[in-house]
This record gives sequence, structure tokens and C-alpha cells, in this order.
Amino acid sequence: MSLAFHQLSYNYPGTRQGLKDLSFTVNSGELIAVIGPSGSGKSTLLKLVSGLTSGHSGHITLHGQDLANKPVHERNIGMVFQNYALFPHLNVLDNVAYGLRLRKMAKAPSHAKAAALLEAVGLSAFADRAVTQLSGGQQQRVALARALAIDPQALLLDEPLAALDASIRGHLRDQIREIQKRFNATTLLVTHDQEEALAMADRVAVLKDGCLLQLSTPKDIYEQPASTAVAQFVGLSTIFPGRVLSTDLIDLGFARLVAPTHKRVPGQSIHALMRPEHVQIDPPGNPANLMTGRVGAQRYLGAVSRFDFHVPGADKPLLAESRELPRHAVSVAPEHIRLLDS
Repeated sequence: MSLAFHQLSYNYPGTRQGLKDLSFTVNSGELIAVIGPSGSGKSTLLKLVSGLTSGHSGHITLHGQDLANKPVHERNIGMVFQNYALFPHLNVLDNVAYGLRLRKMAKAPSHAKAAALLEAVGLSAFADRAVTQLSGGQQQRVALARALAIDPQALLLDEPLAALDASIRGHLRDQIREIQKRFNATTLLVTHDQEEALAMADRVAVLKDGCLLQLSTPKDIYEQPASTAVAQFVGLSTIFPGRVLSTDLIDLGFARLVAPTHKRVPGQSIHALMRPEHVQIDPPGNPANLMTGRVGAQRYLGAVSRFDFHVPGADKPLLAESRELPRHAVSVAPEHIRLLDS
């Protein structure tokens, strides 16, 4: 039950905002998370798939069928909204069974299927409760059960955890992922939470200004960003402009560092990406890429402290994190410096 996009484009009337020539496929049973800055086209993509917005060019196909002329109720797509969108006048069981009743399924079998889904999401004991008596996390699981009740060919998750407290978000994130895998649901997740995307997704799509910048595994998106734009958006980092001096040697202006240059030629402009967790403090001996300086702003985060390290001559500090603060020097191992073409 794959969900595919082929040269999908859409512009909001009178603007240049929308989507530009998007092409990728959500494979059967796969969860792809879509992330990007505000206005990148994340929500537009979901609206086009669901049928809530129309007028696109290109193609959206679900299990090989083009969705262009299909009304919302014929698309067989389950959707979980940020605000749950449950019916307050119905109890939990009837909320889950709602889509089945719309499809003219008799009351007894629809309730039986809804009860089985409540069992799957761990809410059997709440079947007769009013949804207003449930916590936010419980309501979200009811919304997920309702979306799955119709045996959708695709599942759309629109910021499903954004309205929840941080204390329960991580636990519910894992539950949703477990349920999605159990039902082998072909899923498109839109989120502004990068940690949520990296933790839940099989692959992550990064959008900016309606364009697809990169689609890859969470590990590759974080460790092998395809461009400076992806690197700047995903995770914390410091990115310095520079140039290649020779094989595996770069010049950042304030320091010459050893880093894998691969096939880049001397004089080529690059950007050097360094993640804070790869910065070593007061390394022993005489390691490669030793940089002396001073500690600037500090942020205590519990398990670690995140801090700015000012290197003389650099136009911005190097962001680092560790359990202790350096006395006078840091280093970044060559293999942990990622070079991006300018």
C-alpha cells in the first residue's frame, strides 16, 4: 500500500508558497517523517494527500491509484490531528467505531472491532468513558485507534504529540511507533519536533520553501546531511566557512584542521560541520585539531552542560557539550568533521 508523489506542485493563490516538484514514495508499512521550517510545505502536503486541499499539479497515488479526483471520504486514509478532533458527545468506544458506522457497518461488529482496537492501544478499560474524562495522551491513542479502525491504506499524523506535556511525549511517541509497526500502516508524519522525527521514522524528508532537500534514514540525515541547509536545520551544530588546502587539510581562517576532503581539490570552498557532542575537552597528548580558547555562555542541562567555546580569530563560538568544562583547549577528531560544498 505505497503512497507516492510524482512531480507534485501546488501554489497558494496569489503567492509563491506551496510545494515545488516533489517526488518520493512512502513504501508499504514505512513511516516517513516530514520536517522543515515554518512555511516549508509540511502541512500543505498532508492537506493534498487527505483531499482537504486540491488544485495541485503532478500526481499523488495510493496503491497505484491517482487521488486527484477522489473526494475525501473515498480516499480510505486515516488521519490523526494535533487537537485529536474527537466527538465530545460520544464515549470512547463510539468514537473509535464512528468511521465504521459511517461505512454502514452494523453496530455489533463495529463495536467489536472498536473494542479490539482499544485493546491494541491499551484503553479497553475506558471504552464507556466520555472522551472529556481522558488525559491528552489517552485521547491521542483514541484518535489513533479511530484512524486505524477503517483499515486505511495510508495513515497521516499531523503533529500528533505537539499538544502534550514533555513528560509523556516520549512514552507516547514509542507507543505510536509500536502500534504503527504492528498494523504495518503506511504512514506520513508531519512534525516540527526533530527528536520525534529521528526517533520514530524509517526515513526523514527535509523540506524548505516547498522543495525536498533530502530524504534519507535518520542516521544519514543527522550524520551525513546533503547540504548546509539540512545541516543547519537538523540538530545543533557549528558550521564554519573555509577552503581545502590539500588532501585532508582545510583552512577555516582561524585554524587549519585535518578532515576528510575526499575528491575535493585545493582552493575549493567548503563548510565544515561540527556537532557539539563530538567536541573533546582538554584532550590528552597532542591530538589533531587542537584549538585553544576560552569558555563563554554556559547552559546546564542536567546530564551535560552545553557551552560556547571561543577560539581566537573565529567569527562565532564553537558549540560544545560535556559533563565538565574545558580549562583551555578542545579538539574535534578528523572523522567527526563533515565537509559540505559551498
